[in-house]
Amino acid sequence: MINGAHVILYSQDAEADRAFIRDVLDFPGVDAGGGWMIFKLPPAEVAVHPTDDAPRHEFSLMCDDLRTQLGQLRAQGVEVTRPISEQRWGLLTAVRLPSGAELPLYQPFHPVAHSL
Repeated sequence: MINGAHVILYSQDAEADRAFIRDVLDFPGVDAGGGWMIFKLPPAEVAVHPTDDAPRHEFSLMCDDLRTQLGQLRAQGVEVTRPISEQRWGLLTAVRLPSGAELPLYQPFHPVAHSL
């Protein structure tokens, strides 16, 4: 029986990004050994989209109220890298991780599977 999903973010500054996830996003975690932190995520869902390009994967965090969430993140010094854009399916933006990578955030307009 499948009992969860494991997401890996590859980072050029893993320690700083781990600290961001722990201290800014406030996700609890466990040390898997040698300082390799594994963080508990909020409920998750997966979607499969068609593409004619090479297959790829995306990781985004979902919010009930994107504008409020961004205000809280900005108050902690987090850089918002994209203005909020309204898509057919929701509001979309991104924040900067300490490593320089972007982390997309969105507020869905569609029904969400993780509440089932």
